[in-house]
Amino acid sequence: MAFILLLIAIVPLGLAVKSKGKMFGKLGILLTYAAFVLQLVYFVVRWVAVDHAPVSNMYEFMTFFGIMLTGSYLIIHFLYKQLVVGLFTIPVSLIILGYGSVFAKEVSPLVPSLQSHWLTIHVMTVAFSSAILSVSFATGLIFLLRTLDVSKKSISTYSLEFVLYCLVVVIGFIGISTFFSLTADDIQVQFENAQGQSEKAVYSMKPLIVNKGAVTENGDAVGLFEMTNKIDAKKLNSIVWAFMIGTVLYTAIRLVTRKSVSVILKPWTSRVQPLMDEISYRAVVIGFPLFALGGLLFAMIWAQIAWSRYWGWDPKEVWALITFLFYAAFLHFRLSKGWEGEKTAWLAIIGFGIIVFNQVFVNLVIAGLHSYA
Repeated sequence: MAFILLLIAIVPLGLAVKSKGKMFGKLGILLTYAAFVLQLVYFVVRWVAVDHAPVSNMYEFMTFFGIMLTGSYLIIHFLYKQLVVGLFTIPVSLIILGYGSVFAKEVSPLVPSLQSHWLTIHVMTVAFSSAILSVSFATGLIFLLRTLDVSKKSISTYSLEFVLYCLVVVIGFIGISTFFSLTADDIQVQFENAQGQSEKAVYSMKPLIVNKGAVTENGDAVGLFEMTNKIDAKKLNSIVWAFMIGTVLYTAIRLVTRKSVSVILKPWTSRVQPLMDEISYRAVVIGFPLFALGGLLFAMIWAQIAWSRYWGWDPKEVWALITFLFYAAFLHFRLSKGWEGEKTAWLAIIGFGIIVFNQVFVNLVIAGLHSYA
């Protein structure tokens, strides 16, 4: 219900941005508040049902991330009353919620290292801080769409279009994942891994890429391309499907509208007030210290309790440090070098890319102590 309400809220928010009337804006905000309350109810009910904070796997984490992004927008709206921020933030929240929904929703027992109150403290703080930092991505996007002449060809306009293309790719991934989950059964393949041991993989999407020598349970050949067994073909298969469908969707948009996505979106920023740069900066000022607490300090305390060391250069730890250093540099350049406007907007977009890489790619692809998530 919350997802549907947020989807509907985009319409009055868009009308409010394009018109002078206040009715549409109030309706859009009311729907957003209602959706946020429903999301919190869901979160509390699932917490009671599973008897621990529901942030222990990718479905739960991405769902909470999306909830906190909605809440972060409502905080920013309370401070700045900028409806256009919601017009761009809510779709990103929906994309995150949709992405989370492709993962298994079943409840499973916590592994021993997660059986701690620090699961609640560490992960929820990271998700909330990441959501606030993600608001700066939306406002940075708005600033660039408002100030750049997207009809001209330049490095900035090409880069902006690439960012929008990546968002379309994620939408394509959500769509194709949902399609296969509703219309096709999972396919189990077996193969020999790099150690020469028999291994099985369950494909929710049609196998295009498989490991060398992979066959179905019946011994039938499967897949169009075989990859070395040193590569996780199942995950690569998902990435290939995402880019295939995303590229088709992006191409269809270009062919039907005869415009780039940035040109399509630019009119929605025509009445934007010159506050986006300040909001981007304020979001980072709020989110950065929270991330330092949750992503580093609380994480190191829990690591000492769970693994008897504060720091071990696990991939997740390394990218948390990279995220911290990036936003520290963001604030340094802003305060010491006077970086404002377009420079701040690009830093906000790059920072969001680092957050997504850390929360998604590192968890799913790079092997480490956090791979269970």
